[in-house]
Amino acid sequence: MMSTVQGATTLESKLEALQCHFTWDLNPGRSKLFRVRDKLEDIGTEEGNSWLGHIYNLRGYIQYKLGFTEDSQSLFNQATEALRLTRGAEEGPWLVVNYGNLAWLHHHLGEQEESQAYLSKVDALMKKYPSPSQDELHPEIYAEKAWTLMKFSTDQKLQAADYFERAIRMQPDMVEWNTSRVLALESASYNEGPEADILQKLRIAKEQDPENLYLAAKYLEQRGKKGESIEEEARELGRQVLRNPVSSYSGMKVLLRIYKNYVSVDEAIDLAEEALEKHPDVRYLKSCVAICYKWKIFSKDNRPNQPMIEKAISLHEEMIALYPHSSLLMEIDLANMYAKSSHSKAQAEQIFQKLLKRDLEPADKQKLYHNYAKYLNFNRHYGHGSAQYHMRAAEIPHESSFRERSIRFLIQIRDRKKDRMWREVEKFLANL
Repeated sequence: MMSTVQGATTLESKLEALQCHFTWDLNPGRSKLFRVRDKLEDIGTEEGNSWLGHIYNLRGYIQYKLGFTEDSQSLFNQATEALRLTRGAEEGPWLVVNYGNLAWLHHHLGEQEESQAYLSKVDALMKKYPSPSQDELHPEIYAEKAWTLMKFSTDQKLQAADYFERAIRMQPDMVEWNTSRVLALESASYNEGPEADILQKLRIAKEQDPENLYLAAKYLEQRGKKGESIEEEARELGRQVLRNPVSSYSGMKVLLRIYKNYVSVDEAIDLAEEALEKHPDVRYLKSCVAICYKWKIFSKDNRPNQPMIEKAISLHEEMIALYPHSSLLMEIDLANMYAKSSHSKAQAEQIFQKLLKRDLEPADKQKLYHNYAKYLNFNRHYGHGSAQYHMRAAEIPHESSFRERSIRFLIQIRDRKKDRMWREVEKFLANL
């Protein structure tokens, strides 16, 4: 009996020492897991995607966290095959994370012999392919960990860029690692303020990775922000994206944003609809079309007509059905679209009331309260209720742009001293 307990303890400690998704503290709430899962599914699985093995690995882990263990095992096995294909070899250090995931999964399924077998495979790989630097992880592990962190949150992008940098230092010939490092820095610059030389980093990365249209779109967007004229280049990039396989890595959503900001929303709609015409069953492209119509409806320079609003409503209802577990913001947008409709304004309040009754995680509640507060203020002209919901959003201790904007709104009420709630708001902010 004692030896069985000791054996289990030894197995546990070996599993804890592994470098894989199960040991990387990836513990977001269920709604975040569903959102990441949908994003990964939209990347697509076309051959030639150098991250295909990593995509299957992360999808497998997410399915495990959501309780779908059969799917999880199937996806980890697909990751093994994809990694062998993309690396052109039966084994190598790129399988360490994958085998670690399989060791953990079999352990959780109570299949300790299989778990031990995968632990032995990890040991064999680590001995055969040691890290070039004694004090650091193998570059393949750093790269996969970095890529994984990039998918989970914006505030981990700088950590991801650091891991990529360590991997590149030891193995500088991996172009896709450098591309992802620069994209992580570019993404972090949205939150942290732009890095002075991000444009130059993107330009160099683009020269090294000329086929990467997502990277090309990001570079073009940064040039647009610097005030360069990019209209014709955006249209040319649009033609290239249309010729490429469908994937969220194609750069389509970034390009549509470029069209909105530097060309026109109408041309963005045309581009998205042309792509969907070529691939009518791809939900990712349907989401692209829906986003463009949302921009058109909510544009400050546009007074949408009823047929346009109805088209946008119809697209969003379809999107909610296609993304049933990650559609909160789409449902909020749908409510706001109904608020603009001349036929069905009551639907807006009904949708919000249904969402307010839903059992949501704190971050999602905050998002909802902030948006409902805005709706009450601008559509219902109910300032008292709006202030109350902004306070409910602000008191949730989750740092986000929604909380920041709610606090800013409340500060305006306090400072203007015109609203009858200003004393209550002043007291609330003092205690926040």
